[in-house]
Amino acid sequence: MTFEARTETDHGPPLAGAKEWTALAVLSLPAMLVIMDLTVLHLAVPHLSADLAPSSSQLLWITDIYGFLIAGFLITMGSLGDRIGRRKLLLIGGAAFGVASVLSAYATSPEMLIGARALMGIAGATLMPSTLSLIRNMFLDDRQRTTAISLWMMSFMVGGSIGPLVGGALLEVFWWGSVFLVGVPVMVLLLVAGPFLLPEYRDPRAGRLDLFSAVLLLAAVLPVIYGIKKLASDGFGWLLVAAIAAGLVFAVMFVRRQRSLDDPLIDIELFRNRAFGVTLGVMTTATFAMMGLNLFVMQYLQLVHGLSPLRAGLWVLPMTGAMMIGMMAAPLLVRYVRPGYVISGGLLVSSAGIVLMTQIDGSSGFGVLITGTCVMAAGFTPQAALGTDLVIRAAPPEKAGAASAASETGNELGGALGLAILGSVGTAVYRSGMSDSVPSELPGDAAAAAGDTLAGATAVAATLPDAVGGPLLDAARAAFTDGLQATAVVSALAVLAGAVLAAVLLRRVGTDTGPSGDAPPSAVDPAAEVPVP
Repeated sequence: MTFEARTETDHGPPLAGAKEWTALAVLSLPAMLVIMDLTVLHLAVPHLSADLAPSSSQLLWITDIYGFLIAGFLITMGSLGDRIGRRKLLLIGGAAFGVASVLSAYATSPEMLIGARALMGIAGATLMPSTLSLIRNMFLDDRQRTTAISLWMMSFMVGGSIGPLVGGALLEVFWWGSVFLVGVPVMVLLLVAGPFLLPEYRDPRAGRLDLFSAVLLLAAVLPVIYGIKKLASDGFGWLLVAAIAAGLVFAVMFVRRQRSLDDPLIDIELFRNRAFGVTLGVMTTATFAMMGLNLFVMQYLQLVHGLSPLRAGLWVLPMTGAMMIGMMAAPLLVRYVRPGYVISGGLLVSSAGIVLMTQIDGSSGFGVLITGTCVMAAGFTPQAALGTDLVIRAAPPEKAGAASAASETGNELGGALGLAILGSVGTAVYRSGMSDSVPSELPGDAAAAAGDTLAGATAVAATLPDAVGGPLLDAARAAFTDGLQATAVVSALAVLAGAVLAAVLLRRVGTDTGPSGDAPPSAVDPAAEVPVP
């Protein structure tokens, strides 16, 4: 990695200097924080429930509205940043996020907390596309930009990993609101350093933001995310079918409107570009598998092996280390191998780790699980870094904000689908395995709880004599492990499909060869790659 600046006349785009790399560090902090806040609240739920006494419906909105509004506003905020200036939107969003964090920390009622979390979600939607699109403009050299995006993606992964650890440590000492205050000094740093380190960039030819398109997009994304989450938590039902159907109708209306506008929120024609559309599909598939499996991994550590949430979080750290190795390897590999092949190879490595997880059993699967998750994570990270790079390279610089937001929206949808579909597969296998294992003498409610989830069986077994509760708990753990194995099989097949797509459809996307990272003309598919100006 070089920190020396170079003029544009020296054989290619200018290299980023120390200022740009320092700015990258500033941009990575809010990105890490946004992901942390998706998970850190879960540990605080028992504490805030005792303090604010929310109803079950209010508690659901407290935990979900943040992620809902991030997903719903990403593309709108990315497009808005292209119009008014990405640095300006980032600083406005950072200030709003800091204020909303304080409001959440000191909320005195469930309604106040829901409103503050909603504001955090809208503000969070400004941060992710703004940071990534600014990286697109600060790092014009292909190799440097790939490295910068890899480091930026690493901040996401670190945020997701340390969120439960930070939350658990704070809750050991402070009240539940402290988990929200972590973001305040980060946003203060962004507001102080941003004007000096970050360049401003906007599309000088952009028209007004089409508010009706923004409403249509929100009406398309939110019902689909809601329906998918309901499928994961409650199973199949007509309400979730109606929600998803309504979202799809609005999605069709949104696409039609974008085709008719001279200045759309997102250029639908970008999806015809292989480097954009295919890469988004591959990234969504990878997120689908990883998020769904992580749901079962954390439950396995806590409910099968009996680890506390904090100890379970500590055992996720080896996976974070594997991700970092994969992130550092991606920019080096792409110098010699085309991105499509690197992405495909990484997904093949991930599928090997997932296949290893099919060998987990209820008594001695701990080492297999940790090894499998590390291999899976190391293989997933190249597609995350290189895929994101390909997506924003495929869009013109003036549309980088909308393209960045599309990438993040794909990840949100992939994660929601993974939790819903893989969660349903695992739950179905668990229920089938427990159908003949629940003692007939249990009351109806207890029998239903034990047969429904491992958490329910654990709670019921604790109330029974050892002679009855022990076999029930053993059967429940075995059934849950069978469900984990089934989700691993489905995930491995999905990841293998993504590897084939990347190898076949992205094979002609060019690789960096020269000092500036320009690919030779023979290595570039004109229909699949847009050169960086």
